[in-house]
Amino acid sequence: MASSASSVFAAFDKDGDGKVSASELRGCMAAALGEEVSEEEAAAILATADTDGDGLLDHHEFMRLSAAHQMQEPAEESLRCLREAFDMYAEEEETAVITPASLRRMLRRLGSEHQRLEMEECRAMICRFDLNGDGVLSFDEFRVMMLMA
Repeated sequence: MASSASSVFAAFDKDGDGKVSASELRGCMAAALGEEVSEEEAAAILATADTDGDGLLDHHEFMRLSAAHQMQEPAEESLRCLREAFDMYAEEEETAVITPASLRRMLRRLGSEHQRLEMEECRAMICRFDLNGDGVLSFDEFRVMMLMA
């Protein structure tokens, strides 16, 4: 889990300086939530975990903020349910990612209002929560998406 947490940190640290600014936090939250987060809201969230007062989150502070958020959810049952939901959409067990094609296929099977979505629209849906930019959703990215919903 540490490596996935590190990859989430790296996705938020857009300039690669080892710190997450309010602006970087805001940008990733906006991408994940699909709506703008104010600079003040992002700064307030950052301030809750900024223990050294430099106005930035280092890796340790970011992990502590993430852990505090995760403590708000029931761990075992929640993770099991999220895994089951993820597995419904995932392309194959070996790769364990949600691709635009697997998303489109599952939405059609579910008879969703989105069943007529074109592949490009499915790519756009995935892009909103694709923190590392690889074009697919890993379980950790799916988890972030579901926790932000």
